[in-house]
Amino acid sequence: MAGKSVTREDLYEAARRKVGLSAHECKVLVEQVFDQITSCLVGGETVKLSGFGLFSVRQKGQRLGRNPKTGEPAPISARRVVSFRPSVVLKDKLNSSQRASPPAPQLRTAAI
Repeated sequence: MAGKSVTREDLYEAARRKVGLSAHECKVLVEQVFDQITSCLVGGETVKLSGFGLFSVRQKGQRLGRNPKTGEPAPISARRVVSFRPSVVLKDKLNSSQRASPPAPQLRTAAI
């Protein structure tokens, strides 16, 4: 999968095409959505986007890791991380192309 990454600019442009607002209005709209999601996550809330997925904050404890270059033990501090669980709808959409019917069996002819 050597696909291109979707950028904020791509989202602004997609919103502009679909909604018909000005480029500036779409930029403000997309940024407000990101700001709201970020604010909720910073506050420890879970963000559920129906049909898309669930963003939640998890607390990870301190642990001992290793420096990959030297192999020496290195402490990893406690931190909060964002986790994402895709919805069943999103999983189904991602996997729908893989559920295509299997290829028809090949007919073989024997030489007589």
